[in-house]
Amino acid sequence: QVQLVESGGGLVQPGGSLRISCVASGFTFRWYAMSWYRQAPGKERELVATITNDGGSTNYADSVKGRFTISRDNAKNTVFLQMNSLKPEDTAVYYCNARHISSSHWGRGTQVTVSS
Repeated sequence: QVQLVESGGGLVQPGGSLRISCVASGFTFRWYAMSWYRQAPGKERELVATITNDGGSTNYADSVKGRFTISRDNAKNTVFLQMNSLKPEDTAVYYCNARHISSSHWGRGTQVTVSS
């Protein structure tokens, strides 16, 4: 059974930091590129960051470049998103996605709220 379980979300003040995680099971994690998406209320889901299956390459949305870092630990089937200098506009539900050729899996999301 394929599962992606996100954790680590919460309430943080503007300028603060948060690290969210996604633990995968039920598929060969090291084959899959991993991404973080987010969806704010009333907005479409958007791609935040992607990391290749071996962790050798990463890409970021312009809105988070220089502030967010995606990483993975293939030995622990886990992908991370380190978020620094958080802004109120980063408030959203953050979703983990695994993709390999035509196969795609989603987690249920973790809420991140940036507010004073």
